[in-house]
Amino acid sequence: MIAMTVTMKIKPEAAEILEKHVKSDDQLVLLALNDGSTKYSKMGGTCTIGANFQFVFVKQADPDYTIKIENNLDLNLYTAEPEMGFLEDNLVVNARNSTMSLSDDSGIIDGAVTVSDYEPEEVTEKDLLEGKTC
Repeated sequence: MIAMTVTMKIKPEAAEILEKHVKSDDQLVLLALNDGSTKYSKMGGTCTIGANFQFVFVKQADPDYTIKIENNLDLNLYTAEPEMGFLEDNLVVNARNSTMSLSDDSGIIDGAVTVSDYEPEEVTEKDLLEGKTC
């Protein structure tokens, strides 16, 4: 495992959005890819590889998400090694018109970061046929 420290500044407009999902002081939050490569994404195919991120509020720790992201909201925030291929240190989350963006020292990583409360569900054949995965 890679030992590293990642920092994130969450600006006030984005903090308002995220804090609506916090249910307790020890709430776990994951910064996960939303491109079909994780169990937290319903996206599929190669249409969004590495382009989309999401904050996922979970009820229990995920052993794949062990990289702590230090942040100014003191969220219990983690990411995983595959996500780190797209991230640098000094992450910034901002929001404008209720749309969150994720950036780092190199520029904007994702201009439409989503937030969800994780409930396990499977992508169905119907989802695939209706194009809901891409």
